[in-house]
Amino acid sequence: MNEFINLRNQYKPSDTKFCFIFESPPAHGGYFYDPVGKVTELLFRSLMKTLFDTNFETKERGLRHFQKEGYYLVNPIYIPVNKVSDKTADEMILENYNNFTDDLIEQGLQNTPLILVKSNTWKLLKDKLKEDGFQVLNFDEMIPFPMHYHFESFKEKVKRYIK
Repeated sequence: MNEFINLRNQYKPSDTKFCFIFESPPAHGGYFYDPVGKVTELLFRSLMKTLFDTNFETKERGLRHFQKEGYYLVNPIYIPVNKVSDKTADEMILENYNNFTDDLIEQGLQNTPLILVKSNTWKLLKDKLKEDGFQVLNFDEMIPFPMHYHFESFKEKVKRYIK
């Protein structure tokens, strides 16, 4: 099984309240579920600050808190696509769609509210997921990836959907 999925599965909540869907693990390291990573990694820091308004001493502690609170994060593909062209990344994600939905079902997430983050993920998957019976909370609104200049928009939108 994919090393990213093995790491992710260690932090699956017993009762998932919300599932965030991003794009793919990054090619350069800094995978969200890597417990030996740095607490300053952009995605980790952004989600912890948004959801808990705090920073954690270690990534392991933050991940366990994320898990305990019922949050989960999955990707539609576990091959890094951030170093290929946008067109190729989109094609790879769409080609993997059936594996992705099978994974959601195997994880017991078919009735879990999904929050799609990142413009291409949202555009590519919202209609397909809805047609396949999944609950996409932000179906009508794109949530940007929390880059520094998008963090406030990311934070405001995520907080609105998890209330």
